[in-house]
Parts: sequence; structure tokens; C-alpha cells
Amino acid sequence: MDKKSLLKMLPKTDLFASDIKKKYDFLSRELSVLIARKALDDIRGKILDGIIDDYKYDMLFSAAEYFVNFYKAPSLKRVINATGVIVHTNLGRSPLSEDISKYVFEIATRYSNLEYDVKLGERGSRYDHVEEKLKELTGAEGALVVNNNAAAVMLVLNTFCSGKEGIVSRGELVEIGGSFRVPEVMKLSGAILKEVGCTNRTRIQDYKEAICDNTGLIIKVHPSNFKLIGFTEEVSVDELVALGKERNIIVYNDIGSASLVPLDVTNFKIPSAKDMVNKDVDILSFSGDKMVGGPQAGIIVGKKRYIDVMKKNNLLRAFRIDKLSLVALEGTLLKYFDYKELPDVPIIKKIAMDINETFENCQRLKRVLAQFSSIETTIGKDQSTIGGGSLPEEFIKSFVLNIKAKKVSAFDLEKKLRNWRVPIVIRIKENNIVIDSRTLFEDDYDEIYEFFKDFEGDLR
Repeated sequence: MDKKSLLKMLPKTDLFASDIKKKYDFLSRELSVLIARKALDDIRGKILDGIIDDYKYDMLFSAAEYFVNFYKAPSLKRVINATGVIVHTNLGRSPLSEDISKYVFEIATRYSNLEYDVKLGERGSRYDHVEEKLKELTGAEGALVVNNNAAAVMLVLNTFCSGKEGIVSRGELVEIGGSFRVPEVMKLSGAILKEVGCTNRTRIQDYKEAICDNTGLIIKVHPSNFKLIGFTEEVSVDELVALGKERNIIVYNDIGSASLVPLDVTNFKIPSAKDMVNKDVDILSFSGDKMVGGPQAGIIVGKKRYIDVMKKNNLLRAFRIDKLSLVALEGTLLKYFDYKELPDVPIIKKIAMDINETFENCQRLKRVLAQFSSIETTIGKDQSTIGGGSLPEEFIKSFVLNIKAKKVSAFDLEKKLRNWRVPIVIRIKENNIVIDSRTLFEDDYDEIYEFFKDFEGDLR
């Protein structure tokens, strides 16, 4: 049938909207009309593109069903992270402790003392709720939080380097996900970029020679998502701090991510924010999620006189942290004040999980899935990674469960897992799907079992 004839067969919007309303009686009239338009546009476009060469009324309802789900069901949903990437940027980075959700729910559904001093009965500051806790945990004189670390970088640069030069090593002019480039951020903040050294080698003399009357900051940026190897040299934080004191210039270190407790994992040490503060850096910024394990937030700590100046910057209002993120951050910080071995923070526990525990978890899952004849399972050694642009090329030894379907390729099985009612995100290796138990939660095991139970039934 030709395209013109097919297009003539499409119903009018009002008529189709009435049919949608009959089928989905919970929809409003307005939403039914909107969905009818969307579905008709979708089918019309497929006809014009030659994708559809026949027409049936059911096609419209299939298209309408997609838009019903789009407008009535949330797009953001829980997923199961079976990849072994602990701080997974695409999967929401750091999960919160379950009890923190109670704090968030209470604040979200009631009024709060967000900017009200209950003791004095007058206006207060939202930043007071976490400042003292951050000062105690990091050893800094002052602290401030904003909505993410990109905002933290922008606020620091705009406050102390607008119209002035910021000295940065060429090896640290990085792009950190989402096209967040250090040179462009400096430009937006009003700072003037002063590059020193070479991509692979920068010396303290390079910084000394770059200092002038218009120098605003000496900046050190953690590379986060890449690692230079081979013929390299960089200037340490200690050297930069000494130079800053000698020339009376503020030293700012954007470390991207930092832990609030020292963590030794296999062959590498994850630095704590306190380690950096103890080096006497003037200003330090890092993410509130990632290694801290809280919500998205940018944490700035350092000398009180510099924090106080940033609090007066008008940009702070644009960058201020939301009340729900703030309560989640405070709840996470409280975890670091009450623990024996490790704070009750999911990210920290998963990083520190013993390799023997990953083996036991794989054995447990293998036993559960042994009843399904459609798959074969084996336990093997592999590696998890911290991820999140925190420690590139650093891995943690783990055991994983390799699963091979007898009648379906690994790529087809991956697609089915990803489109399950609770999407299960895995890795593929040597035509096996790989489930790394390090990043699983307790209720994830039941959901994985339910998937393979349903999968077994589909193959019968």
C-alpha cells in the first residue's frame, strides 16, 4: 500500500484520544489527547520513512502504550549493578545507606529548620548543618557545601581568581566527563589560564617563573579519569604549599574525590581529605558522593578566612545545595562519627569487601541458579574497580560468576537482563555474562533469581 493511502487511514486525534481514554480510564482527557498526538506522530513518521508498509489500528495502541508509560511511570528507576564498578557514574555513583532514606523522607514530606535557627528563633544558614561536622572530619578551619564539585571549582575560581591568573600544570588541564574541561571552567569563572610545564613533566621552577603581580591562585587538579605513565614528573602538594607561603599566593587543590577515612585496599592507599588538609593547603574541594558515599554535592574545606569570603559570593545562591541533598549528606557524615572498623557507608564497605566474601557470594548465587538447565555457571577470578573517575587503572581482586546461556548469545542475554523489570547491568567477557557480586545488594540476589526463573520459562 502506498504512503498516501496509509496516511489517510489514520484516525483523527480526538477520536483516537477517546479510545485511549476508554482503555486507560485513569488518564485525564488532556493527557489522552497528548498521547494520541504523540502516537499518531510516531506512526505517521514511520509510514513516511518507509518503516511501515501496512496499517493496523493495533499499531497505534502499541505506540500509545509507550507514551502512557512515559508520562505515568517514572523514568528514573532502581537498577542492579552487577558490573563490579563500585562508583558507577552512569548508575548513580554512590548508593546511600538505607536508614538515610528515612531522614530524606521526613524532610521531603514536612517543613524543616533548613534556614531557621531554632535556638535563637531567627533566620539561620543551611550551611551550618554540616559545616562543623566537616571541620571535625577533615581538620579544616572552615567548610562549605554546594550542589556538586564542578560548582565548587567555579565558586573558588570566581571568588579568588576572577580577572587574575590561575597557574595550572599542562598535565592537569583535564576533561572530566560531561565535557567539564578545566580551561573552559576557568574562562567562565573569569579566571585567566596560565599554563606551565609540559603535558608529562612539570617542575616547581615552572610555577615560580609564572608568578606575577596578577597571579590569583596556584591550582592543582587531580586528573581523576586518566593516568600518565612513563617519562613523567609532577610537583607535589607540599612543594606548592611552600611556594604559596613564600609568595603569599593562595594554593587551591581540586582533588575530585576523597575519602573521609584512610582506606588501604590491596596495593594502593586512597587518601583521606584530612591527609590533604594536614598538608596546609589553603582551599580543597572534592565530591560528596564518590568516595564519601553521600549524595551529589561539592565539598569545600580550608582556611576559615577563605571560606568566609566564598560565603559572600553571589554565585553561591545559584550553586547552593538542595535540602534533600543536604539532609542525605548530613546523614552520611554522621556515619563517620560512630563506627568501630568501617563506617556504615555502602561504598566504603564494598571497596573494603574481602575477596573471600566475593567468592562466598558467587557460590551462593551459583547454588541458587543451579536448578535452571538453560544456563551454565562457573566461578572465576576477575577484578572490580572503584570507578567514578576516582582511581584510574587501580583494581580490586574479586571472584565473579560467569553465566553462559545454552540457546541465547551473551549479547541477547545481556539485552534481556537490561530490559528486565529491574534492569540488571552486567559485563560480557568471552561470550559469558559476568556478574560481580562486589556491587550487589542483598535483595539483588532474589531479583536475579526471578529473572532466570522467567528466562527458563521463556525457553520451554
